Amino acid sequence: MIPLIDVSLILLIIFMVMTPFLVQSQITVQLPKSSQGAQTQQDEIIRVQIDPQGAVTVEGKRVDMADLESELILRLSKAAKRTVLVQADKSVPIEKVIAVFDIAKKLGAGKLGIAVSKG
Repeated sequence: MIPLIDVSLILLIIFMVMTPFLVQSQITVQLPKSSQGAQTQQDEIIRVQIDPQGAVTVEGKRVDMADLESELILRLSKAAKRTVLVQADKSVPIEKVIAVFDIAKKLGAGKLGIAVSKG
């Protein structure tokens, strides 16, 4: 039993001595720099608002539910990350929000989000 303890203590000492050398020999990586400025994340989000009366606006432009798909086609083709955020009042039926989600997902939106409007 005692020789096993001696061997384990010697191994512990060896690891304690070797650890600083291992930490110092880490590889440093030079990350590439961007040649152009990155767009802000706010510019890449397409905001769809639904007011309590059920009117739909896309980036401030009032749109009928029937024309929402064509408006989102135009917006999603220009967007880099294809993120759609639906802002709705708490009194808006969830079916309207789900209908907007379905249209956005059908058109290839990468991320979908939901927010509650103040009021």
